[in-house]
Amino acid sequence: MKDKFKNLPLRSGVGIVVLNKDNKIFVARRIDNPKNFWQMPQGGVDHGEDFLTAAYRELEEETNIKNVELIEELDGLLTYNLPDRLLGIIWKGKYKGQKQKWFLMRHLGEDHEINIKTKKPEFLDWKWVDLKEITELVVDFKLHVYQEVQKKVEKILINRS
Repeated sequence: MKDKFKNLPLRSGVGIVVLNKDNKIFVARRIDNPKNFWQMPQGGVDHGEDFLTAAYRELEEETNIKNVELIEELDGLLTYNLPDRLLGIIWKGKYKGQKQKWFLMRHLGEDHEINIKTKKPEFLDWKWVDLKEITELVVDFKLHVYQEVQKKVEKILINRS
């Protein structure tokens, strides 16, 4: 990491693992990345907002998914740093990466309720995938976060079955 960015703070964010009735995971392909990378819904926490409120807001803003039940808040915060090529560009250069609180939720609605063509669209496409696939689809600098999320969700699902 370049010295001029080392002292930048981490942005507070949330991530949401959305399961369907078959325990498949919602992932979407970002508009701003020309490669075939997919991610789960995630975003920043607004000033004065708690993590769970931010998770519900981000989920609705990005996917129009409103009909969900919270299964569990994942333990701890997961962090990542932006690669050098994105430092000073993403988030107007205010942050060097993100610290995220992740939530596991179940989508109770129907697929036709999902709409990624939002007011400020972030995604080109979406699909349901197996939990084991999420680490094969993600951009490299978030891989360790997705590996940790995958382990935690797997454990939760095993304990609930």
